[in-house]
Amino acid sequence: MAVLNIHERALPASEEAVGALIDSLGGENDRLRPRDWPPIHFERPLAVGVTGGHGPVRYVVSHYVPGRWARFTFTGPRGFQGFHEYAVEPLGENRAVLRNTLVLHARGVRWLGWLLFFRPLHDAMFEDALDRAEQAMAGHVARPATWSPYVRLLRATAARLAPRLATGVTLEKVPSK
Repeated sequence: MAVLNIHERALPASEEAVGALIDSLGGENDRLRPRDWPPIHFERPLAVGVTGGHGPVRYVVSHYVPGRWARFTFTGPRGFQGFHEYAVEPLGENRAVLRNTLVLHARGVRWLGWLLFFRPLHDAMFEDALDRAEQAMAGHVARPATWSPYVRLLRATAARLAPRLATGVTLEKVPSK
C-alpha cells in the first residue's frame, strides 16, 4: 500500500524564521514538536546521517538543508519504507508555508497498522505541530486542532501499553485535548 500524506500551513513569517523551526527539531529547544507527544531524539545534532526517532518510529536524516528542508528516511518499524520531511516554501514578504510530507509503502499487514493506528496519530500530531508553529510565528492559533475520540482512545491505549514496549520513547501520561 502506498501512502502520500501532506500537512501544511501558511504562516505570517519569513522563510528564515519558519526554517529555524525545522532546525530546532530534536534539540533542547525544539520549537516545532508538540510537548504532549513523544519527543524526537537524535544521536547528535540534526545533520545528514544522524539516526533518531520518536515512539516506535525510527529513521535516519537522509537530506538536510538548514533553514529549508529535512528528510527522515524510515528504518523502523519493520514493514514501513519511505520518508517524512519538513520543508519551508516562501509565499512572499513575511509569509511562508511549513509543510510535512509523508511517503510510505506499508508492506504486508503493516498497511492495517498504518490505517488503524499510525495514520490517526500521525495526522493529529502534525496538526498539533502546525499549531505550535503558528503560535511561534503569529503569537496565536486561529483554528486550534482538536483530537478525535478515536485519537484520544489510541493515545490512552498506547500510554497503558508503553511500559510493555521494549524499545523507544513511549507515550507517557499526557493531557487529552
